[in-house]
Amino acid sequence: MDPNPRPLPVTGPAAAGRIVLAATPIGNTGDASARLVELLGTADIVAAEDTRRLHRLVQSLGITVAGRVVSYHEHNEAAKTAELLEQVRSGSTLVMVTDAGMPSVSDPGFRLVEGAVAAGLTVTAVPGPSAVLTALALSGLPTDRFCFEGFLPRKAGERASRLADLADERRTMVFFEAPHRLEAMLRALRERFGPDRPVAVCRELTKTYEEVLRGTLADLLQWAEANEVRGEIAVVLGGAPDKAPGTPEDHVAAVNGLVAQGIRLKEAVAAVAEDARVSKRELYAAVLAAR
Repeated sequence: MDPNPRPLPVTGPAAAGRIVLAATPIGNTGDASARLVELLGTADIVAAEDTRRLHRLVQSLGITVAGRVVSYHEHNEAAKTAELLEQVRSGSTLVMVTDAGMPSVSDPGFRLVEGAVAAGLTVTAVPGPSAVLTALALSGLPTDRFCFEGFLPRKAGERASRLADLADERRTMVFFEAPHRLEAMLRALRERFGPDRPVAVCRELTKTYEEVLRGTLADLLQWAEANEVRGEIAVVLGGAPDKAPGTPEDHVAAVNGLVAQGIRLKEAVAAVAEDARVSKRELYAAVLAAR
């Protein structure tokens, strides 16, 4: 590792400043990086999801914010984004922080990045704590492929519709949930995915009372029903089990469907065989035999 790293190249207009998405601790203040501390003390502007939380953070870190602090959250980001981008265009360094974790990941920040990219301004990041990755790593579930689904809809019908879209999802899924809605969420997951699907409930990550419970949906729902759940919650759900490949004859219709769309027979066979995990040669023969 280079002990004297060179600064990132400037990709926006020469006179422009930059936007830095800075990850903040998700629970333990000791996880604040040296780069975060330096930026909070030197940036021209600090855009914070909650200015009160920012002040508590800098007090615990023993530092002073030198620049202007502005409130930037889901209720005002549409109105404030243009103003902040103009400040960056004029040469300011703007640091974006949220209450916890990486800005724009289930938090404010996306509009700012979207606008900066469209304007050709420089955007970089100071990586750090992430509730999504921490929960995934501690869950004991497969980590090679995963997806982040954020908060499920509160209304039962909308939540059921979202879960129906995930019925065949094979990747490990990570969700956020409020403690008072966890029981209803786990019940909805059990109804959609069955009582035996593996799941982990991660509570108060990196904090004093951190707790990770692992088991089936039936197990964790029973736990939620019997306990008053508190704290910030991440739920990690195992993906759908692999389906049995079946016989080549089972997939003839899928091949014919692709051919009807204009795809060459050999290419259609190759695509279906790979997805269904059957022999290309046997599937090709089954398609010809069915004609």
